[in-house]
Amino acid sequence: MAERSTAAVDVADTSGDEPLTAEAEQATADGVAQTRERDTAAEEEAAETDKSESRGVSSPPELHSGHKLARRYRLEECVTRLDGFSSWRAVDEKLRRAVGVHLLPADHPRARSVLAAARSSALLGDPRFVQVLDAVEENDLVYVVHEWLPDATELTALLAAGPLEAHDAYQLVSQVSQAMAAAHREGLAHLRLTPGAVLRTSTGQYRIRGLAVNAALRGISSETPQRTDTEAIGALLYASLTQRWPYEDDAYGLSGLPKDVGLIAPDQVRAGVHRGLSELAMRALVNDGATASRQDPPCTTPEELVKAIGEMPRIRPPEPVFTAPPEYQRTTYQQGTYGRPAAHPGVTQPVPTPPPPLQSRTGRALKWGVSALLIAALGLGSWQLADALMERENSGDPGTTHTNDGDDKGQPKPAKPIQIENGQELVVGGKAQDPSSVSHTYDKDSASLWRTKTFRDGPRLAPFKAGVGIVYDLGSEQDVSEASVALRYGGDRTKISLYATDSLTPSTDIESMKEIGTATTTSQTLKLKAKKPVKSRYVLLWMTEVPNSPVDGYYGAGYKQAITDVKLKG
Repeated sequence: MAERSTAAVDVADTSGDEPLTAEAEQATADGVAQTRERDTAAEEEAAETDKSESRGVSSPPELHSGHKLARRYRLEECVTRLDGFSSWRAVDEKLRRAVGVHLLPADHPRARSVLAAARSSALLGDPRFVQVLDAVEENDLVYVVHEWLPDATELTALLAAGPLEAHDAYQLVSQVSQAMAAAHREGLAHLRLTPGAVLRTSTGQYRIRGLAVNAALRGISSETPQRTDTEAIGALLYASLTQRWPYEDDAYGLSGLPKDVGLIAPDQVRAGVHRGLSELAMRALVNDGATASRQDPPCTTPEELVKAIGEMPRIRPPEPVFTAPPEYQRTTYQQGTYGRPAAHPGVTQPVPTPPPPLQSRTGRALKWGVSALLIAALGLGSWQLADALMERENSGDPGTTHTNDGDDKGQPKPAKPIQIENGQELVVGGKAQDPSSVSHTYDKDSASLWRTKTFRDGPRLAPFKAGVGIVYDLGSEQDVSEASVALRYGGDRTKISLYATDSLTPSTDIESMKEIGTATTTSQTLKLKAKKPVKSRYVLLWMTEVPNSPVDGYYGAGYKQAITDVKLKG
């Protein structure tokens, strides 16, 4: 049987769960369903079996490796069998790719909720989540097919090797918080955000698996889903910083906190922990009060967590360590002793002293040649200077010079940089592109960016979408005359226009706005210059054409563009 790959499939893992009895969802003071973790898989499976028998849950169907679903999905390996459902690694023979499959009987008490959760998750279409590919009820079976990521590694495996670096932990909490904030805006919650549900791809991107589906498979629900997911993100950050689970019980291969100590800040558990990330973890975990060191309010929703991360100073990656190359070793041939008898062992071979520079016949000739050229150049310059003076004397206008007496009206003033104070994505029909990353276009960090979604047709976005863009707030009215936009993708082609508008949420359509300028580029830099400066406090950057770009991380191939830096001048 093939070896199990925990990184590649959205397994229905049991590590850390209590038995799914009525007591499994004991409410805390705020009504959040607690899932205090255990690391005793044998006791858990026994309890799950007893529970299933006691309430008459249908047993999982007897399937085996090689069985095909819908004459397409061939089951390869059973990863988990628990509480009436099973998870498999499978192959989609139609598209020739690996997939993961959850299976349960159609008469299972949770079959309807699993189907509904899978179909809702599939409609989200956010590449930061492992995508649901199919959700079907067929032949007394309900099965959910989802992506398989062979190049991804579970956070559980990463933490087994040690805590994450500050920059990696910052990327983890940033990406997971932004993804969950987007999911909650669409009415979807995870409710089972554990280290096994977070994957890091080979490109460094974090992806979340089991959105809504994992909780539906286990019958987990919550009256405050945003608070539950936020506390789970805080637990992930805590574990990433300390390699400890922030509760007393051990779970997911991590040791819990000491007994009767309570929840202590990560920087008190392990030396060298980033102070800002430590406080952020406590704000997400301690939902009934602020941290001890700074009286910041707790974060109770992923959106609040995203805002708190945005207020932190950006944590940059560590500088690469330079390794000096080994000292150059001369060979016998390079030393000029080829064909000569080798020196006796233990005797140091003297190195001949090179002659002084330019002492050879060629060197002396070169010096005389250079001297002659200098003398000729001086003579020619003197002759031209004398000739110019004689012409001035003959013209009868000696010593005339032209000055403007400090009057620079005839000279164009150089453009000055304009500071961008704020920005907001403009949505004209359809959904937003990447609203939480707008500030990345003017944060002076070329590594951060705001990107569009991937479109099937292009380069022109219309008629599917009129365009995508960002409105910038300059703080006060400014004369805007130039713009420089740094792009992630080159190719045929990117078209951007600049408009003066009345607010961050314009009250007029784009055709009614005053155009500052338009430019098109096939490179990764676009420069735009107005014929005349336009005075405005709010400026709209409007993109109507994007290039066809290859796969980039978890963003597929298609027509898309990303902006890393925007600079305005006036």
